[in-house]
Amino acid sequence: MTVRAEERITGARRGRLWTEFAVLFGAVPVAHVAFFDTLGPFLPLAGVFVAAALLLAVTPGFRWREIVDCRGLGRQVPLIAGLMAVCVAVTFGLTLALVPERLLSFPRYNPERFALVIALYPFLSVLGQEIAYRLLFFRRYGGLFPNDAAAIVASALVFAAAHAFFLNWVSVTLSFAGGLAFAWAYARSSSFPLVWILHSLAGQVLFTSGLGVFFYHGAIAG
Repeated sequence: MTVRAEERITGARRGRLWTEFAVLFGAVPVAHVAFFDTLGPFLPLAGVFVAAALLLAVTPGFRWREIVDCRGLGRQVPLIAGLMAVCVAVTFGLTLALVPERLLSFPRYNPERFALVIALYPFLSVLGQEIAYRLLFFRRYGGLFPNDAAAIVASALVFAAAHAFFLNWVSVTLSFAGGLAFAWAYARSSSFPLVWILHSLAGQVLFTSGLGVFFYHGAIAG
């Protein structure tokens, strides 16, 4: 089932949507990297999340109840389990290959902070990201793309770009791979709770493994 905008987008409205898209998903990430010392890690992201909520509110056909619509979620358990198995294998494999000394370092050496991150990450980080890069992307801008496959790749690209301020290839590459999985799952299911769960679990695995070091600004350049 497609979740891209259904109506035909032409003329002036198409131009306005592309302008919004370019500012939100293009100019903001570039400014975040260029002016990180002034803007910090959170201000640009918070601006994107607020803008996404405002734009969704005026998007034709969108209803906020979609965020909590869990119908059919039980049927997605095999998909969640399969993607998480891949996530665990890739994440722990990369940790052993790139930073073996950090394997499980967060839960071992700072368990209190680790528990806090695991508990709050789905709500303080994932919720806003999925609203902006999946829900807003597909519901407002999906119709700008010729098909779902193009929209999925574009969603992953802008999601990866939003992580460029970390200044390392690992965070951008993993964000692109995760973005592909989350966008595909959303296009397949039309379920926001599904992608929120997938993203939350993937991030929690990442922070548990030790690979979370690459998701601190400039922690490991290259």
